Amino acid sequence: MADEHRAAPEDAGTIELNVNGASVRVAVDPVTPFLEVLRNDLGLTGAKYGCGVEQCRACAVLADGVAVPTCATAVGSFVGRHVVTVEGLSRGSDVLHPVQQAFLEEEAAQCGFCIPGMVIGAVALLDRTPDPTDAEIRDSLAPHLCRCGSHARIIRAVRRAANSLAEARSVAPAAGGRPR
Repeated sequence: MADEHRAAPEDAGTIELNVNGASVRVAVDPVTPFLEVLRNDLGLTGAKYGCGVEQCRACAVLADGVAVPTCATAVGSFVGRHVVTVEGLSRGSDVLHPVQQAFLEEEAAQCGFCIPGMVIGAVALLDRTPDPTDAEIRDSLAPHLCRCGSHARIIRAVRRAANSLAEARSVAPAAGGRPR
């Protein structure tokens, strides 16, 4: 049975995307919601379907470093952009991104449904503001809805990740230099 959001094969075009550092091609109608493509065509199920109207941000991914919702955004609008999903943040199968690790260490999830979007939002925040205040963390994550009440732990996790990233920057060798 055909999915009602899919175009008939003769109407579908092939779209090339850059997802998690890989070039992928999918045969879909360019107006198909990107979340549907991520989950159904690419098998990337980290982003969740929450509201369907871009208000809860459970479906967020990074597109050129900016956290954007995908549940009602056409896949065609992601052509030519570098997309990173929550799965693409980790470096290998056993090394989590510092934000993912901090969320784990702070036990910042209860049901976990919003957490992929929260992690994406936190990564975007820390990329543009390496040492955010608690107010900046709250403001940045305000569009991400969490009904479980993990907010204090989430803020602690983002703070922990900021500290971890700052520490990593301080021990990384300068470009062309030697470690100190």
